[in-house]
Amino acid sequence: MTKRLYLLRHAKSSWRQTELDDHDRPLAGRGRRAADAIARYLSEQEIAPELVLCSTARRARETAERIRPALGTATIRHEPELYGASAASLLERVRAVPDSVASVLLIGHNPAIEELALDLARPSPMRRELELKFPTAALATLALPTAGWRSLDHDGAELVDFTRPRDLES
Repeated sequence: MTKRLYLLRHAKSSWRQTELDDHDRPLAGRGRRAADAIARYLSEQEIAPELVLCSTARRARETAERIRPALGTATIRHEPELYGASAASLLERVRAVPDSVASVLLIGHNPAIEELALDLARPSPMRRELELKFPTAALATLALPTAGWRSLDHDGAELVDFTRPRDLES
């Protein structure tokens, strides 16, 4: 059975309150609108991951809250170690997901989200789009032709979709 890994970079954060610690920065207005657009996209495409792993950074949590209505019955876990994690650490976390889980949405930060997507995705025209930029609130969908998360490795997935907020503007 093909597993699905969705990699979502948190939506655009605000830099208005310069006294805030990086972990505590909220979403900007543009970020809220982009997260809402991604939520609509998730609903329209019937993307409903079983498990959501989310950084505890405020901008990531607020992104998760805005897409929550589209997530159906997903279990959401806010994990402190996802904030500031490397791509290698994110990969190890995904590899630890039980094989009974068919789909995972990881909400995190660049550069790690982009690096993980590029590491996992086999070469393709769509991957070249991702190489140019993985903007805030962009969603990469990877299909893993494997029964187990543990075996996920370099070039081990097919990038089947890469959606940016600008792609959803009407």
